[in-house]
Amino acid sequence: MPPAAPPAPTPARDGVRGLRAARNPLLLAPAGAGLLTAAVFVLATALARSHPLGPYTRNVVDLGQQYLPYHAYWRAFLLGDTHGDAFLNWNSGFGAGFLGDIGTYLSSPFSLLVVLFPADRPELALYVITALKITAAGAAMAALLIRLRPAAGGSGGPWPLAALLGAAYALSGWTFNHGASVPMWLDGLIAFPLLCLVAEWARAGRRPVLGPLVVAVAWIANFYTAYMATLGAALFLIVRLLTTDTADTADTAETGATAGTAGTTDTAGTADTAGTADTAGTADTAGTADTAGTAGPAATAGPAATAGSVGTAATAGTAGVRPRLAALLRAVWTVGLGVGLAAPLVLVVFSGTQYADPTPETVFAPAAWTELFGRFLPATANVDTPALFIGTPALLLALTLPFNRAVAPRVRYGWTAAVVLVTLSLQWGPTHLLWHAGASPNGNPYRQAFVLCGLLLVAAWLSGAPGVPRPAALLGAAVLLGALALAARTSTDIDAWSYPTAGAALLLAALATLLLLLRGRARTPALAAGAAALLLAAQAGEAAVSGARVERQQRADVAWAPRIGDWQRAVGAEVARADAWPAYRTDPGPLPGGNEPLLLGGEGADAYSSLTTENTSRTLDSLGFGHYAKGRHPETLDNPVTDAIFSIGTRIRSEAAEPVRQDAAPRGTATATTTAVPPLVTVHPGRPAAVDPADSAFRNQELLLGSSVYALPAVRRTGTTLTARCPAGAEVWFWAPEYKGTAALAGAAPAALAGAAPAAYDGRPPATRAPMRALGTVPADGEVRIRLVPGRKPVLPRQSVGCLDRARLAAAVARLTATGATRVTATGHALTAELPPGSTGLAVVAVPRATGWRCAAGDAEPVSARSHRGLLAVPLDGRATRVSCSFRPPGVRLGAAAGATALLALAGTALLARRRARRPEAGSHEGRQEFTDRPHEARSPAQDADYAARRTGA
Repeated sequence: MPPAAPPAPTPARDGVRGLRAARNPLLLAPAGAGLLTAAVFVLATALARSHPLGPYTRNVVDLGQQYLPYHAYWRAFLLGDTHGDAFLNWNSGFGAGFLGDIGTYLSSPFSLLVVLFPADRPELALYVITALKITAAGAAMAALLIRLRPAAGGSGGPWPLAALLGAAYALSGWTFNHGASVPMWLDGLIAFPLLCLVAEWARAGRRPVLGPLVVAVAWIANFYTAYMATLGAALFLIVRLLTTDTADTADTAETGATAGTAGTTDTAGTADTAGTADTAGTADTAGTADTAGTAGPAATAGPAATAGSVGTAATAGTAGVRPRLAALLRAVWTVGLGVGLAAPLVLVVFSGTQYADPTPETVFAPAAWTELFGRFLPATANVDTPALFIGTPALLLALTLPFNRAVAPRVRYGWTAAVVLVTLSLQWGPTHLLWHAGASPNGNPYRQAFVLCGLLLVAAWLSGAPGVPRPAALLGAAVLLGALALAARTSTDIDAWSYPTAGAALLLAALATLLLLLRGRARTPALAAGAAALLLAAQAGEAAVSGARVERQQRADVAWAPRIGDWQRAVGAEVARADAWPAYRTDPGPLPGGNEPLLLGGEGADAYSSLTTENTSRTLDSLGFGHYAKGRHPETLDNPVTDAIFSIGTRIRSEAAEPVRQDAAPRGTATATTTAVPPLVTVHPGRPAAVDPADSAFRNQELLLGSSVYALPAVRRTGTTLTARCPAGAEVWFWAPEYKGTAALAGAAPAALAGAAPAAYDGRPPATRAPMRALGTVPADGEVRIRLVPGRKPVLPRQSVGCLDRARLAAAVARLTATGATRVTATGHALTAELPPGSTGLAVVAVPRATGWRCAAGDAEPVSARSHRGLLAVPLDGRATRVSCSFRPPGVRLGAAAGATALLALAGTALLARRRARRPEAGSHEGRQEFTDRPHEARSPAQDADYAARRTGA
């Protein structure tokens, strides 16, 4: 009579209760990573003395110019305090589409938290959102790592290591150098490990509904970096399929193979102990592991077993390909469903990019390898090189993988090849375009570097999860790390803290490794605790110092905006008091940073968005407005003619009470000036006409106004002096969009450039275009002399001087007011105007024409809006007394249809999965542990029976 099987452990009857167990590694790893990540990120902020933990501004580059204003507006939008709706933003760019901006900047679930903060604390809200995103990224990576190598006996694996490596991912150089100042990209940092988990589910045929939902949330949160994360997850899946046993992905296994495995468990273990694990792994890689595993027991099991082994070997190749292809198809289906669910937003963003102001074509120039190697070191920052720092201890552990013979060869070779290939793909033009969806970005050509950071940490986990790598592997990794550090010594990105910080972290890691090796002999808990403390200090301390140094470098090297202070609050108060939309617009005026209408309210030209339309940019350029960001950031223009054209009835003018500093919130004063302007909808004779960007800005203003209000004299240039003759008492305006320098009427002080503040003339084509500016009043003799102090050789337009006659302008305003709309009403994305009876010609709406606008006169059917010199126009036949226009973002209907189709497909997938779940299971199957290549222990029939009884409650 055979001996009784040992009693099987009693499984938890409630799976959820088991997952919530206090010592469950599946929970401890992400929780530990999240807590560690949050603590180190806050510590880095404090060390950098950045707001809100210090006096210095965090508002560098786009963080202050885009994300802060957008989150301030998002809070007002969510609480119902804006003029526009999800389709249209009336505040920016004289009326701009908003759904695309939501999908670009604000669609992350974390952005909803902004409503929990006071209206005057958007900086604090954005900092907390940023910290939570980084924390979530660390937790997500730890959750992925802890599931990649289940330990024998069902243990969750070394969760402290998973937590440490998860935090290393979230606190990488990419996070501090790019993600923390571009918070929307942090959603891609979260998405990569989550999409890798989805790939694991697809590989195992699990969670067919949750997988597409995770993909959808990732693509909705930020489709740009989610696309990069999806490419990285696809590579992750391919490597997993190539480096794991076929039986691990199959739903069933051959009975003969299972029997063979059961008979060879002890033999395999002995061979592994004897130091032949690599040989076994090689056989497995060759596709003959099943045959090798069954050959020994076949000699004692009899002819039947031998025949089963032969049959298994004969079909091993086919059986291995089929489940891998099935896994790939499941992954493709999952991603397709997820992207389809996100289509209502993603297609709107994609459509918006088709009409956005195009940026100059960029030719990718790979960074020197010296610079690339330098970015693996701490405290390095540069937007033109890939940020690859993950911490010296984590990098050292990743570098042990090629030498770690405790890991199966195909795992070592597969993941090493993946890391090398991705590194090379950063430097090759075609793969650079693939990573960036076919378009080389303007600035920061290595936005996908977070994927390589993630793969490096997966490699570190695979090498460290089985235990401390052997001294030979550690020595090989140390040699590689030393060569990398030596090659990077001439990199211009190296900071004074780079080598000392890396050296200190390496020393602590070496001490921790020594303690762990000693523990392997003595089994002393104190040694393990000491080693853990040293590793924690090395990894966390280095990340904190690196993050602080990167923040300090950014403040010194890139554009910045001040913190929000009394100056902005004073302007916001004046805007709130004077706002009379839609009777007329209120422009908050320029302040350091930009996007003032989003941050402070009002309705102006200033708008900084990646989706600023080409027509908006070109129209405003033709009228003398300036711009930044190669046209995607039009700035306000304090000019009475354009105020009349765009119905800006109140203009806020403000100035700082003291020089703007990085380490203090600015103070300033603001005053509101209200003037009579025509309504938003005016009536003009004639037919629609096209805008002429090449013509004089003064003439283009007159054509839109419908009256001649400038004297346009012939301008003579002698060296750096311009001379002209104008009527006495007229206002002198100087327009030189490509001019960099100062200009002033002779005898007056030149307008001085003021550092990062809005410059008088700072033309740097194509990035920056200077707006026209008033220089003073024409003297009594009518002679105008303008003195230039150029910063480089002046480039001036043919008609650079215009002399404004205020009396003519007042007459034009009175005429347009008398013939224009008698009443204007505006809703979220629509505008209606009542016109005087008998109006003929064109009703011109003071909104830039963009694809998506539809207009109608009277009761006619709405049609695609016409354009009159860049603005919305509606032809009038004398019978209509009302015109209406509404905006629908391009791509929204197609996106809705795609989303509905994907939702139906997901419902069908859910029903099919439910039907399959009701079928009886086929039983257990053989397999090998994923990274050590040792066979799993087979359960005895008695254990299977006991487990089945407990599952069913029998």
